[in-house]
Amino acid sequence: MSSDLHRSRALQYLDAYARKDLDGVAALLAEDVVLRDWTIRVVGKAAALAETRKNFEAVQRLAIDVLQLHQSEQAVAAELRILIDGTQELFVTDVIAFDAAGRIAAIRAYVGRGDAS
Repeated sequence: MSSDLHRSRALQYLDAYARKDLDGVAALLAEDVVLRDWTIRVVGKAAALAETRKNFEAVQRLAIDVLQLHQSEQAVAAELRILIDGTQELFVTDVIAFDAAGRIAAIRAYVGRGDAS
């Protein structure tokens, strides 16, 4: 699977997430996907979608700006600025790994801070 395809699928995932499109997210995930961030770790597509659904229900609007992308043969790292409901700003790096079929096998999210003083 080409790293360009991984880049495209990572951007599709981020776009679907920003639109709160659960079906779009689901279409990209492997059955045994692992989702881990600074508060949770879940294994399996159903569990990952349940967490994603909770996130979507907790907010009205999401905006995701991709600040940088870095890619390797099996993964894409995306530095993101996420704006929640127009007021809460998060800086997050998602490391999105892919299986041999090009599905998302793992998402590891790391929270950071912006450059603002």
